[in-house]
Order: sequence, then C-alpha cells, then structure tokens
Amino acid sequence: MDFLNSTFFFIVAIFILVTAHELGHFLTAKLFGMRVDKFYIGFDFYNLRFWKKIIGDTEYGLGVFPLGGYVKIAGMVDESLDTNFQGAEPQPWEFRAKPVWQRLIVLAGGVTMNLVLSTIIFIGITLVFGESLTSIKNPAFVEKGSVFETMGMKTGDQLILANGKSLASWEEALDPDLFIAKSLNFTVLRDGKSFTLDAPSNIMSRINDNRSLGIKPTVPPVIEEALEKQPARMAGIKSGALITGINGNPVLDWTEVVGIISSNANKPISITWQYLEPVSGHKATIEELRTKGKTFVTRVIPSKAGKIGISLKQTIASQRRKLSPGAAILSGISQTWKMSSMTVQGFSKILTGQEDFRKSVGGPIKIAKIASQSAEQGPISFLYFLSMLSISLAIINILPVPALDGGQFLLNAVEGIIRKEIPFEIKMRIQQVGMALLLALFAYILFNDIFNL
Repeated sequence: MDFLNSTFFFIVAIFILVTAHELGHFLTAKLFGMRVDKFYIGFDFYNLRFWKKIIGDTEYGLGVFPLGGYVKIAGMVDESLDTNFQGAEPQPWEFRAKPVWQRLIVLAGGVTMNLVLSTIIFIGITLVFGESLTSIKNPAFVEKGSVFETMGMKTGDQLILANGKSLASWEEALDPDLFIAKSLNFTVLRDGKSFTLDAPSNIMSRINDNRSLGIKPTVPPVIEEALEKQPARMAGIKSGALITGINGNPVLDWTEVVGIISSNANKPISITWQYLEPVSGHKATIEELRTKGKTFVTRVIPSKAGKIGISLKQTIASQRRKLSPGAAILSGISQTWKMSSMTVQGFSKILTGQEDFRKSVGGPIKIAKIASQSAEQGPISFLYFLSMLSISLAIINILPVPALDGGQFLLNAVEGIIRKEIPFEIKMRIQQVGMALLLALFAYILFNDIFNL
C-alpha cells in the first residue's frame, strides 16, 4: 500500500508541475506565432502513450513514462533531437525565425510558470487558511539522531533567540533565511538557564540526510478519544488522559508515543497516564493534568498493526491570522522568494562542496516518498511540498546546462550577441552531449535513491 500511495502522489505531483512548466513554453510560443507540434505530459518514447489527440497543428498526449514532459516547437533544436528542418530555409512560424528576445521569453516561459505556480499555491493557502503562527512558548521536540540533537538541543528546550534575534513564533524559528545564512545559532532556555548552540555549516545536508527537519513544537500526548473495543479503552485508559510514560520511560511528545507503541506490536507495554475527572464548563490544561491529575499505570497489548485505539487531542498553542487579499499576495511572493533563495543557496553549497551531493539531491524514489508523506499529513502539507518542488524544478531548469532551458537560453543569447546563428551541427552536438550528461546524472541519482532505501 505504501508503494501504491507513493507512486500515486508522485504521478500527481509530476503531472501538475510538468503541465505548468510546459504550459509556460506553449503559451509564450503561441503568443509569438510559433507552431507547436507536440504537447506531451510524460514521455512517449518508442511511441508508447496512453492518449493523444490532434487539435489544429498540435498533437496533445499523455506519454507512458511519467518522468517529465515536453513541448516540441517547430524549428527548435530540443530534446527530441529533430533534424527534419536542417538545410531548409526558416519559415515564419518556426522558433529559429523569430527575434532573439522572443525566443528567450519562450525558453524562460517554463521556469516562470513554475515560479508563478509556487506563488499561487502560497497565496491560496494564506488567503484561505490564514498565516500560521505557532507560539514559541511550545517547547521543542528534537528527533534522535537529528542535526539539532548533535548541536546539543534537547526535547523540552524552549527556543528564545535565533542568531541573536528574539523569536515570537515557530515560523520565525524555522524561517528558510536562517538556514541559508553564513552561520546559524539558537539560544534555548532549559531548566531556567539559557544556552547558545551553534549549527554546523552543512546543516541543510544533514537535514536532507535524515529526510526530515528533526525539530518541531512538542505536541503533548493527550488522548482525544479512547475508542471502544480497542486495547487502550479495554485496559481502562480514558479519553482526556495525558500519557506521561511508557515502560517506565518518560514521554513528552505524541510522536514518541506512536513510535514506541508501533514498535511493540503484540507485546505488552506499561503506559503511565494522568487523568482529571471532567468538570462542566472547564477544560483542563496540560499543566493541570501534570500537577493535579491522578496517576495510573496500565498494561496494554497493542494490536498486530501496532495500535491501541487512541486519537490525538490538538493541544498545541497555535493560530492562523487572516490576511487581506493584498497582504496574502505579498506573503505568497515573499515565501516564493525566500524558498527560491534557499534553493539557490543549496545548489551553490553543493557545487562548492559545502554540502554532500549524495545526501542533498533526491530522485524519483525520494520524491515519491516525500510526496506520500506530505499527503498523509494533509492537503496543506502536500501543497507546500508541490510549491517547493516547483521552485526546485525552476531552479534546475535555469542552470546553463545543455539540454536544459538554461542551456538553450545561453545558446540563443550568444546568437543574439554575435548576431548570427550558431551552426546547426554544433547546436545538435551540444544538445546530444547535454542529453547524455542528463541521462547519466539521472541514472546516478536513481542508483543513489535505491542505495539509500
């Protein structure tokens, strides 16, 4: 089932992002009177396709191979390596017959559309759900083995400063600008004392290696409901209880509880929980449960699936601040800019050796896993993932590498500067070399994905 989920959400993500990217090329080509021969989502290698339909001069289709897509513009040397127009005089509807500035706009259309898509997603989320603000007073939950744990941070620490700046929310603490800064440190409050902890210079690589940020606000394990005829309820655990320990070890976060229970399927565990009898008109706080609640220790045997039949009660202190349409638009643009800057900085660190290439770059398997995980966390999480992936696709495509939009952009810019067309044979060789390099890189990334399963 995990494989099917990952595959499904991977295809959904790729379909949306590739459609947006290729639509950027398609619309700008049409705008300048260029003939578009093909518009394909997914590659139709060996003429393998799910569907095709010819409308006007364009063949629209869905290719069998869901790893991208393409728009074939007449008179353009592209990934199709089409040579049919070689030796013929340029026709008015061909890409090569148009002014350089028009060609450059068409080549930049895909990247631009990906950035526009990302901005629209951010604006939509902010406009519909508001701007998320999670109180920094919520203590941190630090995953074992994460970069934050190696820095010396512990679960229960309260973040108070980042690079010397006071923090008002978790959103400020996890601002992308912090992670692309030249240096980063956090000041935390622990047992009434403050500590300043320095982050390593390769923090993004370490985060990518763990496939998670490794830190989040602590979610106290308060039970919303103990389901009927399930292990917890049958053992006597009540709805509204706060779980404070499992097998004699203290737990502070819901993630810890789920992890321990899941790893003890069909094995008896001892759960320590605190409970206050409900009072009409009053909701007990976490602090009241901890200080005034009666303590119980109960033996429970999780099911074969590693579950005991309890659901989480949302107790984290957070809110969503509604913004006006204008403020939401500015927020969306700002978020896209920040994420784009972080992505560019990430690529720069990879190219300069500051980040580990193998840990920082993911292929289809890694993307599929993250797509599935984000979808499981809800639509907002999946949309954020789509937005980030759209930005990454834009940045990758703008790199001046043959066979990518950036490489084509550079070649056409050179033609504009020298005011003559680069010989067809040279452009074709450059495209062939670029395609070979990209295929080799894709194979390496795919192997790296498999190796790190």
